[in-house]
Amino acid sequence: MPKGKGGKGAKGTKVTLKIAKKAVRMTPDGCCRLTLSNMGIAIFPKCLLKLTNLTELDLSRNRIQKLPDSIGDLESLRWLDLHSNKLESLPESLGKLVLLTHLNLSNNRLTSAGFPATLSSLTSLTSLNLGMNQLDTLPPSLEALDSLQELGLFDNLFIKLPEFVKVYPNLKKINVKGNPSSQEDGGVGLRGKKEREKDTYLVHESSLCRTCLKKCQVDSVLVFLKYSLQRDSYLALAITSVTPFPFNAGTTVVSLRKEKAQQSF
Repeated sequence: MPKGKGGKGAKGTKVTLKIAKKAVRMTPDGCCRLTLSNMGIAIFPKCLLKLTNLTELDLSRNRIQKLPDSIGDLESLRWLDLHSNKLESLPESLGKLVLLTHLNLSNNRLTSAGFPATLSSLTSLTSLNLGMNQLDTLPPSLEALDSLQELGLFDNLFIKLPEFVKVYPNLKKINVKGNPSSQEDGGVGLRGKKEREKDTYLVHESSLCRTCLKKCQVDSVLVFLKYSLQRDSYLALAITSVTPFPFNAGTTVVSLRKEKAQQSF
């Protein structure tokens, strides 16, 4: 994982254009990917806006509170991971990223008022993760996202979901656990054809962000774990038990019920 040379100050780790360029990697499927996860970044590095060829950007597990209005300049982005930051709202220019297919905004501080109407332009989105925020409704602009196949709304404040969520034409997977509206059927009348089986995973604590690690002490919460080494994807899992693993320090045996097996869930 790349590390800034200037260390962490009051404004967090400083990422220069040189550092960012060195961290860019080409994925096996030909995507231009930049991973700056878990670096203590507090301010979005504007130097990244010069990397207009980026197709995948991972700024997850940092301390970013605001995205720049110019983020729409990264018009080649298809995959954007901003989970586990401190975002309270989104800029209108995010709607310019019309090629986005995967957007992970989970574990932030987003409210419904923080969503701009321009998000209706993101009609290529197939996966949208809004779990672990402060949402009690969804803005009407999201009704236009009719390409969605996966939607994460878990651990929010929903009492009732908008009707358009129930009729997304291509929606295959939805997670609304941990909301006031959640019932056995997930609160929206959507269930998988098969019940998920319980599995046991050996998870190193370094794979979890600080917030998720704390949640490991409580039953029936969702965490994000690294799922694909190739794409640094994350898997949302419901914890049923957590047990210290005696042979390796910092390692935990977690018994889980798999809820979503896709890269943003």
